[in-house]
Amino acid sequence: MFPLRDTIPSRCAPVATWLIIIANAVVHLLVSGLDRETHEALIRVFGLVPARVLDPYWVDRVGWFGAGLPLLTHMFLHGNWAHLIGNMWTMWIFADNVEDRMGPGRFLLFYLLSGLAAAFAQVYMFADSSTPMVGASGAVAGVLGAYLVMYPRAQVITLVPIFFYPLFLSLPAVTYLFVWFFTQMWSAAIEGLLPRTHGGGIAWWAHIGGFVFGLLMHPMFRAQRHCRSRRFVEDEMGIEGAWRPWR
Repeated sequence: MFPLRDTIPSRCAPVATWLIIIANAVVHLLVSGLDRETHEALIRVFGLVPARVLDPYWVDRVGWFGAGLPLLTHMFLHGNWAHLIGNMWTMWIFADNVEDRMGPGRFLLFYLLSGLAAAFAQVYMFADSSTPMVGASGAVAGVLGAYLVMYPRAQVITLVPIFFYPLFLSLPAVTYLFVWFFTQMWSAAIEGLLPRTHGGGIAWWAHIGGFVFGLLMHPMFRAQRHCRSRRFVEDEMGIEGAWRPWR
């Protein structure tokens, strides 16, 4: 399934969402212009290598700052253009509404902490992996987790290719996101049954960790006041209750 758009327009300018997308695009433009050897060296330094996170010898070598920096920088690196566009397209569809409820500052903090939660989930599951993890998908998964609770009744216009035939469906957000999360869990389970690959390929557990963080922790980042000034329409109501912006 590939999401095309949702049915809830943002009511304030999603400044933090724009900045995150621009930052990811600029970083990828700069990195993609490097030669292959330099590019691979940069990924090894600024990508998140799980085995290094728990290695005291690595911390002694590069210091706490050098050891901890990839926990942040890996979120802004991508393997290729398809990887970048897929993450940023999903960000574009879902993040603006979540930012509406949080405000730009809180949303930016929420996004980064979702990425950290995703990183630690992957590190926990593949603590011996020497493969660098890059990409914003764990942080974006946190946005999806928050969106599930905030806008379960929203409709997500989705492209589903059936034997090379494009089928367009309008799915409730709760359906789309449950299916998405199930595919992450299923893929992680299948990966666990295969011969150990040291966490190469897609970081399924990072997706799961980011999503669960967003699902559970988003109330801590909700703003008391934001730009939503009129009553919500039905598909904007969240599953946490009849939430009203004027409360």
